[in-house]
Amino acid sequence: MSVTVADNTAPSDEDQPRLLDLGQAPSDRAFFGIAGIIGFFVLVLTGSIGAFLFWQLIPTLHAYGLSFFTQQNWVPPIRQVGVAAAVVGTIEVASVAMVLSVPLALLTALFITEYAPRRLRSALVSLIDLMAAIPSIIYGLWGFFLLQPRLAQVERWLSAYAGWFPPFSVATDPHAAVVPLAVRFYSSTAIAGVVVAMMVTPMACAVMRGVFAQAPMGEREGAMALGATKWGVIRSVVLPFGRGGIIGGTMLGLGRALGETIAVSLIISPVFAISLHILQTGSLTVSSLIALRFGESTPGELSALLAAGFVLFCITLIVNMIAAVFITRSRSGAATEI
Repeated sequence: MSVTVADNTAPSDEDQPRLLDLGQAPSDRAFFGIAGIIGFFVLVLTGSIGAFLFWQLIPTLHAYGLSFFTQQNWVPPIRQVGVAAAVVGTIEVASVAMVLSVPLALLTALFITEYAPRRLRSALVSLIDLMAAIPSIIYGLWGFFLLQPRLAQVERWLSAYAGWFPPFSVATDPHAAVVPLAVRFYSSTAIAGVVVAMMVTPMACAVMRGVFAQAPMGEREGAMALGATKWGVIRSVVLPFGRGGIIGGTMLGLGRALGETIAVSLIISPVFAISLHILQTGSLTVSSLIALRFGESTPGELSALLAAGFVLFCITLIVNMIAAVFITRSRSGAATEI
């Protein structure tokens, strides 16, 4: 007698594997869609600005030729128009600003994240952010009325004792009993650079501070467990991790320094000539050139000013592209924005 055994191994509906819904939630899809639209709009806006400035470069090149990039003078009636002096002056002012602002921003960010007491930390952060919100014209007036007379004395001292260094040399005798400070040392590249440095320091500090605060706690504790001091932890963990933040903050400040207009225009005395003497009166930047000449420019000169703006646009774009390459290669690059 045979016994038939029912086969109960067939999978039922409850044993079937469930399909996972890998789609995003509606709120996530909405967020990514809006973010994508905004990002695309920013790219279109930036590209349209560059295209407009390039379109203004074409008639300028037809009128003045390639000498527009090498000519120092700006005299449209005699067809001598160029941006060489303005570009060099822009680089000089930005260089002075970055030499002063980067160490100050770095040390301030390290103090806030590593050394400042918790009760004081929030107040310092608010103070730094408040400095970033001050209008540039206020910095310009502050530099013109307060800093300029005092920094002229410092420039005279530097010219007297470090004049062997070509950028610090001035065409005067700094040891003379009477030195015309207002004639030789006012409205210089160095004074403009100091004012711009005070403007860009809060922005660079904010980026560096945000990245330093994200340094891995496990690596911090591991370094301290191995006997590292506070400075040892900063040197071996915080600074290597925050390299992207340092570069990003520096490039963000450099972009602001290259394009600063009002503060620089209030301080410098425009001179259409390339000069490497940063302590001497007279300088020029691309942004100040546009601001000073825009109101009284003819249609042809207006195109030349917009062409100068295109040159500044390209310089800023190249600087940010180079910074992006370095940031993406660093550990903190994913958490750093410029």
